[in-house]
Amino acid sequence: MSFFSRMREDVDAARAHDPAARGRGEVFFIYSGLHAVWWHRVSHALWRRGMRFLPRAISQLTRFFTGIEIHPGATIGRRLFIDHGMGVVIGETAQVGDDVLIYHGVTLGGTGHGAGKRHPTLGDRVIVGAGAKLLGNIELGDDSAVGANAVVVHSAPPWTTLTGIPAQGRPRRGAPAEQPDMADFYMI
Repeated sequence: MSFFSRMREDVDAARAHDPAARGRGEVFFIYSGLHAVWWHRVSHALWRRGMRFLPRAISQLTRFFTGIEIHPGATIGRRLFIDHGMGVVIGETAQVGDDVLIYHGVTLGGTGHGAGKRHPTLGDRVIVGAGAKLLGNIELGDDSAVGANAVVVHSAPPWTTLTGIPAQGRPRRGAPAEQPDMADFYMI
């Protein structure tokens, strides 16, 4: 799939998620969340080729213009939509699935200085509410939702809603009948 086909997909995803979107042109030219994702794709391609300074410079310039910081090492899936993105931070080893929706003030951050995987992994179709903090090498399963201002420090299975500080999970409304036992995913 070409870069321009992906851009069209992203514009369509933004229009699907945002009822205030008036048309493709408006979304294309004005939505900073899309611009941050597009520049991330450029910096990530350079990062994968072994460059370090230029991709970091691109990510910092993008942060300056959009208020959204995505490390060039982060892996971002298709049709990510960052709505009202100011203050979003996505760390170096974060992995974001397809069709994810992230609101403003969200952090996908690490919890230490160690090497290796230290940022969250989000499955497909995950929604992360405004101000939420997801910290450490955790995994959120497909179709999960994180409430506004939640602090998530443990992994969660698919179809989980996470709310609170620290976040507690419960099955998400509309979840399939067969769900894994939530106790298997939380260390309390």
